[in-house]
Amino acid sequence: MTWQDKLSNSVKSVAPSGIRKFFDIAAKMQDVISLGVGEPDFVTPWPIRESCVYGLERGYTSYTANRGMLKLREEIARHYVEKFNVGYDVDTEILVTVGVSEALDIALRAILNPGDEVLIPEPCYVSYQACTFMANGVPVSVPAKIENEFRITPEELEPFVTPKTKAILIGYPNNPTGAIMERDDLLKIADFAEAHDLIVISDEIYGDLTYGGVHECFAALPHMRDRTILLNGFSKAYAMTGWRIGYALSNPDFIAAMTKIHQYTILCAPITAQMAAVEALKRGEKYMKKMVADYDRRRRLIYDGFKTMGLDSFEPRGAFYIFPNITASGLTSEDFAERLIQVEHVALVPGTAFGKCGAGHVRCSYATSVEKISEALNRIEHFLKSHK
Repeated sequence: MTWQDKLSNSVKSVAPSGIRKFFDIAAKMQDVISLGVGEPDFVTPWPIRESCVYGLERGYTSYTANRGMLKLREEIARHYVEKFNVGYDVDTEILVTVGVSEALDIALRAILNPGDEVLIPEPCYVSYQACTFMANGVPVSVPAKIENEFRITPEELEPFVTPKTKAILIGYPNNPTGAIMERDDLLKIADFAEAHDLIVISDEIYGDLTYGGVHECFAALPHMRDRTILLNGFSKAYAMTGWRIGYALSNPDFIAAMTKIHQYTILCAPITAQMAAVEALKRGEKYMKKMVADYDRRRRLIYDGFKTMGLDSFEPRGAFYIFPNITASGLTSEDFAERLIQVEHVALVPGTAFGKCGAGHVRCSYATSVEKISEALNRIEHFLKSHK
C-alpha cells in the first residue's frame, strides 16, 4: 500500500497544469523571457491599491457577507446595466468569489450530477476539463477549427449532443487562441442552447481586452439571461491577478446553489480585495483602457513577428495571447516548447495543454514589455534557423 492508494480517483486522474510546468522551469533558469503565464506585467493602478491601504488603515479586516460586500455587488450591477443593458438583483443574482477560478468550480459543482455532460469547445483554458471532471461531470471536447478562427458553431456542437448533455462552457475572448465571438456567432450558440435546453457557462474574464470591436455579453442576448451563468473578474483588465477577486451572475436558483458551496468552503472573498474591486469599477476604467491600448501595440508586434518568420497564425482579436502554428519546424508542440526554453531561454506553452486540437501550436502571451517581446521573437527566429 502507498499513500497514493488513499487519494481520490478523480483527482489522481487529472493531469497537472501544462502552463505551470513551463512557468516552474523558467523560474529556475537565468535570462529567461517568459511568454508563458497569462499575467499582466502592469502593477495594479495606484488608486485601486490606495483603496486597500486606506481600508487597512481604517481597520477593515473582517469577514463580509457570503455573497460579497453590498457596495461591490451594487457596482457590479451598475456596470452591467450601463455597459450591456442587462440587470441583476444585488441580493439574489450576484456572487463575489475568490477569482473566476472559484466561480467556475462552484458553477460546475452547483449544476452537475454524476454523468452529466458538458460541451467544451477546444482549445480552451486548462481548468475547464479538470473542473468538470472533479465536479463528477463528463467533459466533452468539441474541436474548433482554425479555418474559422477558432469560433465554435452549432454545426460543430450538434454531433456531440446526447441525452446527458447539460451545459456548454465557453470562454471568449479565448485563452489560448485570442479568438473572439461576434454577436451573430453568439446568437447562433444561444439558439442552439435554447433548442437543447442547455445551461451556458460563459467565462468573460477577457471581455474588456477586445481589439477592433466590442465585446458581446452572452447573458445580454435574447432569452439568455437566466439560462447563463456569467463569470467575470478583475485579474486581467485591471492587472489584479494576485488580489483573487471575481464574480458570478445568474438567476437566483443558480446563485443560491453556488453560494451554498461558497459559504461552506470559502465563506467570503477577502474584504480588502473587494474594496479594491469597488474602486476599480468606480474609477479604474481610464487605467484599464491605457493598459488595453498597450496590449494592442504588443499584439500587432508579436503577430507581425511570427508572420515574418514564417509561423502561421490568425490575428488574435482578444485577450493577450497568440497561437502560432509551429508544424513547419518539424517538432511537436511539446518538443518545440522544451527545446526552446533550454536552448534560447524563451518560455511558452505547448498547444496541447489546451486540448488535443492544440497540437502543432504553441501559446504565447504578449502581456509583457515590447522590449522583451522583441528579444523573444529574435530568439525564436534564431532557434528556427539553427534547428533547420
